[in-house]
Amino acid sequence: MKLPISCIIYALLFITLPATAASDNIETSLLKHISEAQKNLSATEQRIAGQRNKLAKQLNSLEREVLALREKTAVARRLADEKTLSLSQLEKRLEGWRQQQAYQHNLLNRFLQQHGSENTGETHSVADQLAAINNVSLKLEQRFFPQWSNSNIVLDSGKITKAPTLAVGPVTWFWDKTNNSVGLASKRETTPNALHIEAYLSGGDSNAVNALRTAPIGEIVFDPTLNRALAQQQHAESVIEHIVKGGLWAIPIVLFGLFALAIALHKVAQLWRLPAYVSFTPQTLANVLRNAQSPLAQKVQGMQRILLDIGANTKSARERDDLLFMQLQQDKTTLEKRIGAIAITAAVAPLLGLLGTVSGMIETFKMMTLFGAGDPEVVSGGIAQALVTTELGLVVAIPALILNAVLSRKAKTYYNELESFAILISKCDEQTELDNTDKQSGNAKKLPASRNSATTTLNEEVTA
Repeated sequence: MKLPISCIIYALLFITLPATAASDNIETSLLKHISEAQKNLSATEQRIAGQRNKLAKQLNSLEREVLALREKTAVARRLADEKTLSLSQLEKRLEGWRQQQAYQHNLLNRFLQQHGSENTGETHSVADQLAAINNVSLKLEQRFFPQWSNSNIVLDSGKITKAPTLAVGPVTWFWDKTNNSVGLASKRETTPNALHIEAYLSGGDSNAVNALRTAPIGEIVFDPTLNRALAQQQHAESVIEHIVKGGLWAIPIVLFGLFALAIALHKVAQLWRLPAYVSFTPQTLANVLRNAQSPLAQKVQGMQRILLDIGANTKSARERDDLLFMQLQQDKTTLEKRIGAIAITAAVAPLLGLLGTVSGMIETFKMMTLFGAGDPEVVSGGIAQALVTTELGLVVAIPALILNAVLSRKAKTYYNELESFAILISKCDEQTELDNTDKQSGNAKKLPASRNSATTTLNEEVTA
């Protein structure tokens, strides 16, 4: 049984060996075909890519030719249209082109004016304007990297000299080698080709600017107001210079002001040096009149003392009332003396200011007639005169009006106190007799006709 089985196995092995060899040959053949196909595919793709690039170049060339032909066609069509257009249509088209050219020209002029170029106006061609724009562009590029350059500087003596300058935006520094000075400079409309010195720098500020000539980095001082503060400082004027701008009519206004001020100072010193008013009751005053040397009587001073002496030294009631009335009138004159001049000044000063205003406006219109209204400096003198005289008139009138009111109030108050004191003196004898009568008889009051008449006379005179 074993022998036949082994024989069968060997027989099967001999049968399968040729089949395995055949399958290996097929696999090798397939791999070879695949490799050849890949090579053919790569070659085909390369050929297609080359043809695509060639076709793309041809397409671009054809597109450029088409664009050129379109432009030629547009020109030819426009020429053909112009042959068929009427004269009015041609004029309309020409007017549109002129407006477009004027618009472009104005844009260029505006740009150049904003950057301070001189190539502006109708006399310059477009080529000149384009060249100026190129120069402006170069200057703008240079501003990103500021460097020292020589520029014309107007010295304080009026001499123009070359000096190194450094410009950063609107701020310019200069260094004068001759005087070894450093400062700030700026351009002015009067001399556009030269810089004017605005301020000198000293100390550490000057050294910092000098250091920038050798070092690219440093800290320097500049005016953040762009010369406005310097201009204000240079044009600052004193009080005398301000008054002089008012012209001829400023003189009487100032004189009236000084006159009122002198009177006011005199009256202030006079009124505030008056002794204080001493108040009395009728009984106390009667005792003081009987004894003028009493301590209470010694406290009374000034105008009130004179009234007290009249009441103490005059026996006749009518004569005493007349003297009291005369003294009150004299005191009133003394208290109110010269205060009216302050009131007159308060009334006259605004009128003089108005007169100066009219005079200044007349001067302004005269200058406008002679030189025109284009230059503001021509008409500024008359306007300044009008405004300054108005200002001076109000400056004098307002304080004068206030001083007049205060001084008049003070004088009137003091006079009213003296008047009350005089009336009290006039009635003092009447009160004394009433007291004596009450003590003696206890009956109704009875006064002498002459004394009652004198008191009534004083009251009427004071009231008048």
